[in-house]
Amino acid sequence: MIQIAVFSDIHGNLPALEVVLKDIEQRGIHQKFCLGDLVDFAPWGNEVIERIKTLNIPCLMGNHDERIAFDLPVFPLSRHSEEETEARSVAIEHSKKYIKGSNKKFLSELPFYLKLDYKTGNKHWKIQLVHSTPESNDTYLFESENDEVFMNMLENSQSDIIVMGHTHLSFTKQFDKDKWAVNCGSVGRSKEENRLASYLVLTLDDKNIIPEIIQLSYPLEETARQIEESGIPDYYASFLRNDYVSIL
Repeated sequence: MIQIAVFSDIHGNLPALEVVLKDIEQRGIHQKFCLGDLVDFAPWGNEVIERIKTLNIPCLMGNHDERIAFDLPVFPLSRHSEEETEARSVAIEHSKKYIKGSNKKFLSELPFYLKLDYKTGNKHWKIQLVHSTPESNDTYLFESENDEVFMNMLENSQSDIIVMGHTHLSFTKQFDKDKWAVNCGSVGRSKEENRLASYLVLTLDDKNIIPEIIQLSYPLEETARQIEESGIPDYYASFLRNDYVSIL
């Protein structure tokens, strides 16, 4: 049996990351992968990057990582309110100012996706890791998406399971036998009502691949207070507390 931990979308939330890493360690899982978006919306962007670097955790380039690494412009999103549009712009500019040059370089060198092949007995399990999709790190695919979209991704990538993040909403969907599409959710900026830190444990043996979403409480109020004491808009503290912000 092999176990693999996959997590995504930390968004500068170091307290949440530490809780997830501790849980992975306590489970005795050594294989760890991150699907990106290390930065923006909480004040520990540098610390999160340096933690991933120190632990040598393979990490993908999320859309926020790419924007900070290459100083890309911020475009408004139609689904956002005027308040969130303004807060998002200020938060991203905060990251552009405070993320160290060496950490921006690290983000700029991250791979776009990873394809894994694990052998258990005579069985090879092919696992496709993406931030969003194999073609884009900024496409929103939700659980409600037509099954054909995920099945095409599995077929095109010749994978048994495709694991994604980006939407901050976890799900597992099974197609046929041992074909899966999974969203591991978000460590640091969950859009689920419970706002818990979310990650994925994959268990592999010679017959099955089993995905399990793990959700953990963390010192959320500490993160919210630190946001309020930083140059990041208070909007993101209210978001974590689930005071009034929509999950969309």
